[in-house]
Amino acid sequence: MSAHSHPLWRRLFSEGLGAAILVATVVGSGIMAERLAGGNQAIALLGNTIPTGAILIVIITILGPISGAHFNPAVTLVLAARGEASWGEVFPYIAVQCLGGLAGTAAAHLMFDLAPFAIGATARSGGAQWFAESVATFSLIVAILGGLRHAPRAIPSLVGLTITAAYWFTSSTSFANPAVTLARGFTATFAGIAINHVPGFVAAQLAGAAAGAVVGAFLFPPAKAQTAQAGARAVDAPY
Repeated sequence: MSAHSHPLWRRLFSEGLGAAILVATVVGSGIMAERLAGGNQAIALLGNTIPTGAILIVIITILGPISGAHFNPAVTLVLAARGEASWGEVFPYIAVQCLGGLAGTAAAHLMFDLAPFAIGATARSGGAQWFAESVATFSLIVAILGGLRHAPRAIPSLVGLTITAAYWFTSSTSFANPAVTLARGFTATFAGIAINHVPGFVAAQLAGAAAGAVVGAFLFPPAKAQTAQAGARAVDAPY
């Protein structure tokens, strides 16, 4: 999921498009699920979960070779901190991820004959939900870093399955993405979050990502660090 040799403009378009498709799926499936569930919140959540996990597998598979398929400021920051993405491209990546997410909200609303944006009002706050967002983002980062080290081709499935699971084992239903959180602050539908609760979720996500980066550095050191360690062991090895 690191940056590839495509021009920056193409990678940024890929990131924005991926974020837009992701949020359109999250918000759109939430609207559809709520309308069809007949008030059953468990069925509505299931109807929101399956499309989200599925679309993550698709967009990471097709766009990963272009931009790295971050679609998530937390992922971009962690990869930059590990030296696997350029710090000079962090701001452009995050900007298009956020703009793409907002475009995804608007697209979902328009598909269901709603105004492009509505201020989110669903209360999602408090220590338990913030901790849940930290855990969800930590889990996502560890899954990505582990996949990069041991199973790069499995990353689309690893991410899709991690988010699918976290929808159900976290009290926050696993936003795990600051750009997606911002975009969901502009919908008053099933997937929404009160706009004034967005900063708390984002702070928790960044804390979880930082913890995931620390654990990932221990379990799955960056390629350069791993090569250096291997060289040191070879130098120290008795002959």
